[in-house]
Amino acid sequence: MDISVLVTVVVIVLLVLVVMARAVQIVPQATAAVVERLGRYKTTQTPGLAFLVPFVDRIRERIDLREQVVSFPPQPVITKDNLTVRIDTVVYFRVTDPKAAVYEISDYITGVEQITTTTLRNVVGGMTLEETLTSRDQINTTLRGELDEATGRWGIKVERVEIKAIDPPPSIQESMERQMKADREKRATILTAEGQRESAIRSAEGNKQAQILTAEGAKQAAILNAEAERQSRILRAQGERAAQYLYAQGEAKAIEKRFAAIKAGRPTPELLAYQYLQTLPEMAKGEANKVWMVPSDFGKALEGFTKMLGAPGEDGVFKYTPSPDDGQRVRPEDDEESVKGWFDTSGDPEIAAQVAAATAAARQEVPALGEVAPKAVRAAPGGGPQGLPAGASRRRPDPAKRGPAHRRGLTHPPLRIRVVAP
Repeated sequence: MDISVLVTVVVIVLLVLVVMARAVQIVPQATAAVVERLGRYKTTQTPGLAFLVPFVDRIRERIDLREQVVSFPPQPVITKDNLTVRIDTVVYFRVTDPKAAVYEISDYITGVEQITTTTLRNVVGGMTLEETLTSRDQINTTLRGELDEATGRWGIKVERVEIKAIDPPPSIQESMERQMKADREKRATILTAEGQRESAIRSAEGNKQAQILTAEGAKQAAILNAEAERQSRILRAQGERAAQYLYAQGEAKAIEKRFAAIKAGRPTPELLAYQYLQTLPEMAKGEANKVWMVPSDFGKALEGFTKMLGAPGEDGVFKYTPSPDDGQRVRPEDDEESVKGWFDTSGDPEIAAQVAAATAAARQEVPALGEVAPKAVRAAPGGGPQGLPAGASRRRPDPAKRGPAHRRGLTHPPLRIRVVAP
């Protein structure tokens, strides 16, 4: 084959490939292609496979239909109170008309940036620094509305505008920091004062409640102590009353028995004189008793005392006649109906229960007497009762060795009587 023919075939193949490459185009998803024919707008190609006329049609520009985010550098803006602040903004927009975005403006991103700066200066210029710092949402809403209206003819939809930062001048920042610090200290002082006030109120309330409860407790304790003292005094008085009655009754019985024994023993004036002389040393044991004088008519006094207690016998000696003993024993509560309740030993059931509980607790802590001490009388290992030597026993004394009182028939201890002359 001729070389010229081969070259021609290769050129034809390359031309066909170039024509096919220019005639068939692929548009990606979320992208729009603006197609021109012979320099004039023909159509906007949607995503997919596009067929063009080679050397006649061409794609002018591919437009991204997704939402785009553009962050602009900080822009100096003068506020209403003549303070320069630097504001950093972010614009979110989306191309809705690719034809307008290509043919209505040469660079829509630069256009959005410039119109954003202009609109921002117009909005912030009518606000003070304090309003600018505290009205970000209002600024965002105003910017979005004006930008959307201005960029609508470019086929661009502004979704939202956000202010990233507002930087006031360094001097203003320093004064603001001092002001904020003062405000924080003021709030801290107020909160501290409020806390101390609440604490003082709560403490006072607590002290008040505590004092009220303490007073109530003291009142109840005083009432209970007074009631206990009253009951104790009543019971003690009742016990003393019964004890005095029993003591008086016992004294009466003792005197009766003593005089009955005296009458049964038929003492003579000599014996009475002897008993009186035995009593004198006992009477003189007191520290205040220094000198005792025996009256000169001591015998006449004994004689008069004997006449009062007895009657003369056959030998002319006054002797005593014992009182008859009927064998009856009268109980104190049988004397009168009004004194029966004096000798009731049943006690208060509540007090008895408390005493029983205390006794049981004491028995648990202290062993019984029978467990630690032996019986009072036990047989000694060596023979007789305890306390006596072996072989010894408790015997009654020999009547022959008894004193004159026993020989005269007295079975009771000698009676000590103080006789005073009339």
